Amino acid sequence: MIEVLVVDDDTRVARVNAAYVEKVPGFHVAGEAHNAADALRQLEAMPHVDLVLMDHYLPDETGLAVVREMRRRGHQTDVIMVTAARDVTTVLAAMRHGALQYLVKPFAFAGLRARLEAYAELRCTLDGGGEAEQAEVDRIFGALSSSAEPDLPKGHSPTTAELVRRSLMNAEGPLSAQEIADRTGVSRQTAQRYLKLLERTGRARLTLKYGDAGRPEHRYVWATRA
Repeated sequence: MIEVLVVDDDTRVARVNAAYVEKVPGFHVAGEAHNAADALRQLEAMPHVDLVLMDHYLPDETGLAVVREMRRRGHQTDVIMVTAARDVTTVLAAMRHGALQYLVKPFAFAGLRARLEAYAELRCTLDGGGEAEQAEVDRIFGALSSSAEPDLPKGHSPTTAELVRRSLMNAEGPLSAQEIADRTGVSRQTAQRYLKLLERTGRARLTLKYGDAGRPEHRYVWATRA
């Protein structure tokens, strides 16, 4: 399980965010903190925490000040900023202090879920260790940046997009439009349309399977597995 510390000055928001985290398979909320001092205290007491969801506006310090202090104390815990702060200065500072992602409030569950799932995939990629070729480096750096839900063109259903996305993410290898259709219950044409959308937004990659004769079969793989 990926252990998460939720930091937010608003206790109600912290509870909502914690509930969101618990809904994502593979994640567990290790604790909640509502100010900078308590966040640092809990990190000292719980060295097993893997990820901090960090608000910026805290009553005693800023979230970025907490991140700086974490690093000064030697804590390499990963951080995703979850905050209403949207000024470019704060966003750039978060990036420079090693925040893996930045999620602006208010947000829906799908926005946080996508980033947590991408974070889990990133950890799986890194667990292998060893050396990385350029393609692997690109996947590592792109794992979280590609996690946001794509803007759907007119005529596309968020529900269908989610079905196709999850089927592709959970697949062990490339899938054709027909295989996606069989897994989701949509038509092959519909599956093809949503797969092309994922390809255009960089979240899926197209591969070709050549048979004995005729045109090659188009198959798609989630970008971090390509």
